[in-house]
Amino acid sequence: MEDVELLLILLVVGGLIALVATRGRGRGTSAQSQLGDAEAEARRWYERLGGQVLNLVGSDEPSKQALADAAERYTAAGSQLDQATSAPQYRLVTDTALEGLYYVRAARTAMGMDPGPELPGSAERARAGELASTREVDVDGRSVTGSPQPSAQNNHYYPGGMVGGRPVPAGWYSEPWWKPMLLGGVGAFGGMMVASALFSGFGAAAVGGGAMAGDMGGGFDPGMDPGMDPGGFDGGGFDGGGFDGGGFDGGGFFDGW
Repeated sequence: MEDVELLLILLVVGGLIALVATRGRGRGTSAQSQLGDAEAEARRWYERLGGQVLNLVGSDEPSKQALADAAERYTAAGSQLDQATSAPQYRLVTDTALEGLYYVRAARTAMGMDPGPELPGSAERARAGELASTREVDVDGRSVTGSPQPSAQNNHYYPGGMVGGRPVPAGWYSEPWWKPMLLGGVGAFGGMMVASALFSGFGAAAVGGGAMAGDMGGGFDPGMDPGMDPGGFDGGGFDGGGFDGGGFDGGGFFDGW
């Protein structure tokens, strides 16, 4: 009788061990699958950005500048891809490549070309909206302008998103005032001053965005905190937080280009 009880105990223990091992293998397989999907997604968008950057040549200053910015994102995405070892890191590559493709679309539009298929959006870009009319603000004695259309004066494109924690509408600007804020350094404070004026001066001209288009008077604080520390931003990437590239199927998305 004791032998039978011992046998039953051994069988139960063995079954529990097998169950735990099976679940562990299942979790490992799932994690490995997610990692593989994220890597494939990142490489897909990276390669499509590269195809555009390497085959397009700007015909005027706005398109040349937009393609130069797209090339910067392509280089940054390549560096991120070389170092990526986790799904979140591969999603960052996807985000960087997608921003580069926004610049490509802007360049193609500036040259009168078909911009191509719409790109996946993000919560930040949706909130920021885009410029609906030409506007001008004065910042510390200098004029900064923005417009929904490129021109000889407004030849720096921004795809819309968050800068210094504030939404900035997509559009063409007279200078890339946001770059020092994204990269940090001595020019960041000057960028904050521009941003503070732009948030109030350009905000009313934005369409398609919540806070920028209709919520400027509802507790939106156009003031900028000079003590903000932008140093933690990874200048190798871009400002695309909130977009989750994981699981998006980009297969065939740009095959028509």
